[in-house]
Amino acid sequence: DLQKNSKKVTSNEEIAQVGTISANGDAEIGKFLADAMKKVGNEGVITVEEAKSLETELDVVEGMQFDRGYISPYFVTNADKMRVEMDDAYILINEKKLSSLNELLPLLEAVVQTGKPLVIVAEDVEGEALATLVVNRLRGGLKVAAVKAPGFGDRRKAMLQDIAILTGGQAISEDLGIKLENVTLQMLGRAKKVMIDKENTTIVNGAGKKADIDARV
Repeated sequence: DLQKNSKKVTSNEEIAQVGTISANGDAEIGKFLADAMKKVGNEGVITVEEAKSLETELDVVEGMQFDRGYISPYFVTNADKMRVEMDDAYILINEKKLSSLNELLPLLEAVVQTGKPLVIVAEDVEGEALATLVVNRLRGGLKVAAVKAPGFGDRRKAMLQDIAILTGGQAISEDLGIKLENVTLQMLGRAKKVMIDKENTTIVNGAGKKADIDARV
């Protein structure tokens, strides 16, 4: 059977060979993929993007991926790939559910003024809150997307803290006495790029301090 005949690929050369086959025989891309895997390890996330120049480059940046996708497909910005792609985004990290946006209106207006996109990570976004975000997204007034927070219970709290440290933001929690209406732009996380598909969210190059990130890993 397949399991019996399969062979674990471990060396850089073997990974490069597999990468070359995946890249339609392009040995240069295969080598880049092998180098990327060597640098980020088995748990790392590798993304491939079209370059603005003719050069092929390898960048290793702080980032993370978790297994939650967009709450609504109406947030999609790249219809061909069916994913949300946001550059230089603000990230609101909220521990609780969002059912209404009344408390968040001052913050949303502040984000609109910056012209930058907003990613909301929360236990859930539902009802009136979700409808309002979708309508604003479709009208083009607010570049926004929402995803459910990863994990459950204490693990969720820890993962939200991971996102906060990576992005240099603050996890908004009533346990800490922070209310949504008091959240400011300075409390939001930032990231150079956020990609969200149906099943996963990838945050790349967060604005967190390297020392804080290293201490957390």
